[in-house]
Amino acid sequence: MQIKVKAFGEYQTNCYIVDDRFIIDPGVGAVKWVKENCKNPKAILLTHGHFDHVWSVKELKEELNISVYIHKEDEFLLQNDIFSKGMPTTKADVLIQKDETLQIDNSEIKFRHFSGHTPGSMTIEIDKYMFSGDFIFNGSIGRYDFPYSDANMMKNSLKRFLKINYDKIIYAGHGANTTIKNEQKNIRDYWLKVL
Repeated sequence: MQIKVKAFGEYQTNCYIVDDRFIIDPGVGAVKWVKENCKNPKAILLTHGHFDHVWSVKELKEELNISVYIHKEDEFLLQNDIFSKGMPTTKADVLIQKDETLQIDNSEIKFRHFSGHTPGSMTIEIDKYMFSGDFIFNGSIGRYDFPYSDANMMKNSLKRFLKINYDKIIYAGHGANTTIKNEQKNIRDYWLKVL
């Protein structure tokens, strides 16, 4: 399975193309790159609704005529420019309810709901990879001091993350990749003590 990645915008938000079919978190200025590098687009999958992850969703959805998936608790972030950045707003086609596994274009995709950074923040698992958005980073976790963020929810989500009993490569919303096992150790050793 091929994964293409490029960071976009002032926050260097990672946009991913998986298997030439799935577009994950197309941020500011991602349209041209996605169209040049995604040869058989089937869906746009969103880890959460912050503008730096969803800025190009409206244009890609309309130009590629594909469905957009987001957690139901973050739908409002896609539909409203809450940070007043001029983000193009749009509607999702599929709302993930909580933890769900869906078949999309004959691929099994697992969505795990980990609220805290946003109400509907989630990870997306495809094959041996996990796309974590701004929930988990290499050696760090997502901020929980934004509007609609919640430190208690983040702590509970981290505890649930510790219960995952397998390892996968994590591709984060910003920065380098890591693994589930590495970040479980970081969470146990540090993050649960400071939250």
